[in-house]
Amino acid sequence: MPLLVWPGVVGEFMKYLPITVIIALSCSLLMALVFLPVLGSSISRNAIPDPVAAAAKSNFYGRSLAVLLRFPGSTLFAALVLMVAAYMAYFELGKGVEFFPDVEPEFAMVQIHARGDLSIHEKDRIVKEVEERILGAKEMRAIYARSFNGSGGENVAEDVIGIIQLEFVDWDKRRKASVILDELREKTRDIPGIGIEVRKAQSGPSGGKPIQVEFSSREPARIPVVIAKTRQIMEELGGYTDVEDDRPLPGIEWRVEVNREEAARFGADVATLGNAVQLVTSGVKVSDYRPDDSDDEVDIRVRFPFAERNLGQLDQLRVPTNKGMVPISNFVELNPSPRTGTLKRVDTRRVITVQADAAEGLLVDDQTSRLKEALANAEIDPAVDFRFKGEDADQKEAGEFLAGAFIVAILLMALILVTLFNSIYQAILVLSAIVFSTAGVLIGLMVTAQPFGIVMVGLGIIALAGIVVNNNIVLIDTYNGMRFEGLDSYTAALETGKLRARPVFLTAVTTVLGLMPMVLAMNIDLINREITFGAPSTQWWTQLSSAIAGGLAFATILTLVLTPALLVLGDRTSRFLGRVFRRRDKQAALQTAQDAA
Repeated sequence: MPLLVWPGVVGEFMKYLPITVIIALSCSLLMALVFLPVLGSSISRNAIPDPVAAAAKSNFYGRSLAVLLRFPGSTLFAALVLMVAAYMAYFELGKGVEFFPDVEPEFAMVQIHARGDLSIHEKDRIVKEVEERILGAKEMRAIYARSFNGSGGENVAEDVIGIIQLEFVDWDKRRKASVILDELREKTRDIPGIGIEVRKAQSGPSGGKPIQVEFSSREPARIPVVIAKTRQIMEELGGYTDVEDDRPLPGIEWRVEVNREEAARFGADVATLGNAVQLVTSGVKVSDYRPDDSDDEVDIRVRFPFAERNLGQLDQLRVPTNKGMVPISNFVELNPSPRTGTLKRVDTRRVITVQADAAEGLLVDDQTSRLKEALANAEIDPAVDFRFKGEDADQKEAGEFLAGAFIVAILLMALILVTLFNSIYQAILVLSAIVFSTAGVLIGLMVTAQPFGIVMVGLGIIALAGIVVNNNIVLIDTYNGMRFEGLDSYTAALETGKLRARPVFLTAVTTVLGLMPMVLAMNIDLINREITFGAPSTQWWTQLSSAIAGGLAFATILTLVLTPALLVLGDRTSRFLGRVFRRRDKQAALQTAQDAA
């Protein structure tokens, strides 16, 4: 339930999973309470299963449990040692942390960077040259190239002059995308004067490159120096690819400055001068028309021939005035000025962002941590502030929400359990399975060699919390029934374990086996009768399924042993405290009688 209020882009992306689970569980509850009893009564045999005979089949488990119940404190200590060992092993052997699973892409994009005052024709020629190098690749289904003169869109640097979009053939008929993209980098590396950035399509709710550092200052002139130093630090650290920033490109803009006083003497106005300048640039729009084969209108513009559209022509322009055709050089000056570019502001402060990808085989979280440490130790201008955005900010937001949702889920379950058992100790005992299951989650990730995914593994732990408590509820409910019948705690716990071992074990095994196709990234094609492993669609769910399967398997084994031991330990502790309090009450009463005498 708490996952339904997941905020942000990640929440919009993932909210359908809890909705689906809630609907499925609600239908399953209705099925279990209404339809299955009716169906069972109509097809079941007359013979009634003997629970004692079923419990007798658990001889090995029963003998082991009988020994462990004699030493419940030692059993608890051994479980805690095992859990701590799992945590320590993961910290040493784990694969780190990532925000979202890295999925084999079906698309990629080549961005072509070039600086300088290039015409649209020069840019198009460069893009065509890069495209010809890429056309030789045999593992492409489609290639689409586009050059442009202005901004290429959101999350595209200002010096990008063209984009080539790539669509790969099916994943099982080609090599990995990372290998193909490395080859493309080698094929285009020797083209002079340009930079090639090859990126695969991002998976999940991402925007821009995963590593982003946003610099801001009340004095914008200080920012470029810090940007240059940051890029130098990233180069020294290594492991960063396709580094870029959105500083304005170096260049010159020509400003047409009108001396209004001189223009007024000749009777010329600014609008007339603007139309004259447009003849040398984009042209003066005189009309428009719509061709027969098009739904869009086309502008009709008047301007000089291409060879005469230059700065020198501006000095020779003449405009109509009250005194005839007058050269505009009489009251117009052309002055060069630095190129402005696109200014970005956050909270009224000018910001410039440095973006980068992590090199193949490295985790974004590790590279971000290294950069944070390096910037903290570097001598950065104190007038310049910086903060990490991109995947780091999304990861923190998602992690904080999932932690809060996890706590809320536990509190809701605790409320129900205290109401059900009328015992805080037994409610805590049930919820203890959640704590121990997290060790199993880490073991499952180590076995499958997967990093800890903030989103997918976080979802898995919350889902696991609602699963692992079920076995404890069954055991404790049975134990309470046997205690009500008059059995002592040791006998009741032993009989509970032997009686409920089979359903608890079967429930866990069937759940784990049901998750195994997802853990193994198995894809079953019933139509073509084909089984494949590692399809991109299956890579989304390996972290989630591995977390649930590992945590459930580990928690089930501990539940069958630790829960009966904790029930015995709780009863012994309660009796011991009762004797202590009764002894103290007797001593207090005796002392009161003596004082009265």
